[in-house]
Amino acid sequence: MSQEINYADFEKVDIRVGTIIEAEPFPEARKPAFKLKIDFGAEIGVKKSSAQITVHYTLENLVGQQVLAVVNFPPRQIGPVRSEVLTLGFADANGDIVLAAVEQPVPNGQKMC
Repeated sequence: MSQEINYADFEKVDIRVGTIIEAEPFPEARKPAFKLKIDFGAEIGVKKSSAQITVHYTLENLVGQQVLAVVNFPPRQIGPVRSEVLTLGFADANGDIVLAAVEQPVPNGQKMC
């Protein structure tokens, strides 16, 4: 069960849309993952992320996809990679991650509303 929060708490979480512009293998990760570079537009810029999404995605089909990410968490060191944003997704029935994404293209950096 999730913990109840108020709307002011929710507003503190800055969730933005960005386009994956680069995806690379991340063999040093403890669990299978990819290194991503995501363009969040002029205000936020390009940020790095690590994502455990190797089951449903290939490096080739990730580039160009728009994804949702939390952009105001502090950076986190994941092995040799400094992850600057938390790319969002959901676990499928097998526990493998499916990216949270937008249905129609929107401008990079758009804040979730």
